[in-house]
Amino acid sequence: MRKLFLSHTTEFVLFAVIIAMSIVLAFATDRFFTLGNGFDLLNISAVNIIFAVGLLVVLISGGIDISFAVAASIVQYVTALALERIGGGGWLSGLLIAGGIGIVLGVINAFLIHRFRIISIVATIATFNVYFGLLMFFTKGVSIYDLPDWLTSRVIIYEREMADGSWAEITLPVVVMVVCTLATWLFITRTTTGRQLYAFGDNPEGARRFGINIGAMQFIAFGWLGLMAGIAGLMQAHYAQEVVPNALYGRELDVLAAVVLGGARLGGGKGSVLGCVLGVLLVSITQNGLNLMGVSPFAFKMIVGAIILVAITLSSARIGNLVPVFATRKSTGGRPADRGES
Repeated sequence: MRKLFLSHTTEFVLFAVIIAMSIVLAFATDRFFTLGNGFDLLNISAVNIIFAVGLLVVLISGGIDISFAVAASIVQYVTALALERIGGGGWLSGLLIAGGIGIVLGVINAFLIHRFRIISIVATIATFNVYFGLLMFFTKGVSIYDLPDWLTSRVIIYEREMADGSWAEITLPVVVMVVCTLATWLFITRTTTGRQLYAFGDNPEGARRFGINIGAMQFIAFGWLGLMAGIAGLMQAHYAQEVVPNALYGRELDVLAAVVLGGARLGGGKGSVLGCVLGVLLVSITQNGLNLMGVSPFAFKMIVGAIILVAITLSSARIGNLVPVFATRKSTGGRPADRGES
């Protein structure tokens, strides 16, 4: 049990924090601990979790990308226009178009990083501004409301009527989120490529000497995030029943904070899907609880900023590294062990 805890310290700590926060919010507001609010949390968090599992792969490979939310906005708009050209299409064509465009945008980032040896955060800051500038220039900030019926019709997977007459619903984005999460977990833990991504992120030079193709790792990682961004963009359009050019603008920081808080290391080589999902849920629960308590949304931005600061700090010195130290001090009467003792 101790070995399991030490190998998944971040996940255990996050789960404990979520439980403690949920108990506090359950007493602070009578609406938090309800089935309807729980389902709403899942529905609202679905798009961010899809973003997060894609970003996780990039962070594991040692990169960082802050352009994925804007890329998803481009995917929304271009997909809507493409569907109009082909007469409406359906879910299959929508997913293929959105996923394909997302992969292309992700591959552009990987090309810039690999071909010109640009640091990933610098490259994606540049593409973030280029993507958003192009989007706003060509759309002039105008939203699209005339979407195909299949995209705007709510797909309810499970529903239950509450005592007050309202309905608690699980919608399609949650199912798509589960599929994307499972696919990412299988990819990074059950495939040779996934293990190579961990090795490349942990020690790029060692991975290169071992024969791992560095270029392939970068294209695969950013391509996977592009795919997830494309799917997330389509799910956002489905959930909102409209395409708003700047609807996803700004989510990149929330998602980055959640993924790093969930155990992904800035610098690569570490991260888990479970920690990633728990990180997103912690941020979502914080926002939901503050909203239910009537706290200003500006306060939430301050809290997210604090979460980013804590996450980045802990990415260099994880709690798991402190547990063996504590155990050593406890066994030696509260003083550091003497390396010279026999």
